[in-house]
Amino acid sequence: MKIKVAIIGLGLMGQRMLTHMRLHNNFEPDYLWDPDEYACHQATMLDPQSQVMDNASDAISKADLVYLACTPAVREIYALEAAAAGKALFLEKPFGININDSRNLLTCLKDYDIPVAVNFTQASGVALTDLLAAQERGDMGALLGVDIIVTYPVWPRQWQKDADWLRFRAEGGMTREVISHFLFFTERVLGPLSLLSAHTTYPDEPSLCETAVLARLVSGKRQEVSILATVGGIQPERQEFTVKGTKTSRRITDFHKDSISDGSDFIALREPLKDPRAISLKVQLDELSLLLAAKPNKLATIDEAFRVQALVESILARTI
Repeated sequence: MKIKVAIIGLGLMGQRMLTHMRLHNNFEPDYLWDPDEYACHQATMLDPQSQVMDNASDAISKADLVYLACTPAVREIYALEAAAAGKALFLEKPFGININDSRNLLTCLKDYDIPVAVNFTQASGVALTDLLAAQERGDMGALLGVDIIVTYPVWPRQWQKDADWLRFRAEGGMTREVISHFLFFTERVLGPLSLLSAHTTYPDEPSLCETAVLARLVSGKRQEVSILATVGGIQPERQEFTVKGTKTSRRITDFHKDSISDGSDFIALREPLKDPRAISLKVQLDELSLLLAAKPNKLATIDEAFRVQALVESILARTI
């Protein structure tokens, strides 16, 4: 039988997941809710098989799995309601904003003992899988550290403009939305990280999110991680993650373009994906099926997501 899904939050990610769950053999995303009527209308136009419920509780009650794509500030409320009802949970990142609240949520979700994971999309991707295999074989030699470079001409990016909350300091910003993915990836490769230093720059308008980040972190083996992130200027978008080894280094650009260097220029390991988002979501949903069947899977755990959140919020709190 297919897994009945409730989707709470019908913005960009909610609608994207709705589309790809409908395409997947194991899921029926039939129950939807969002406080915004226009978002609900868009979702049902996109997927006429689904039904907008009167409220979030009605959607949760009908489902086996609840996918929470709502903004971080309200996510905990719905997560606890779903968990108390014994529903499996798939959460968008970040895990939360307030560390104390998220620590409480982490404890509660473990007490309920339900299947739960967080949607860090690189978790099941070929780039991370292949890099970890190369590391295990010793192909990269000793790992020395990671460089993360993220630059945007504007934030939010053009395709994110409808998600207006992304431009505000309270819940949005590139560190929570993008750098968090690379911190997750780094911890999968190097292990848990500690923050050594950070300088985060904000606009004069106090409600707006960060425009620049410089940070240094370190693994338990003293491997250093450097972050450079900026917004502004006429330039192409850049999302670059480099794992440095003594034999070879690997670079992942734009989440899916994987390349290798032995000291010369980086060379692509495979042809660029025609539809990287579709492929990424398909493999995430494959792994989600494994989680719900109580089988080993690659999805991000709530412990991993909480560690990433703690690093992100520590970086954002260190300002200049």
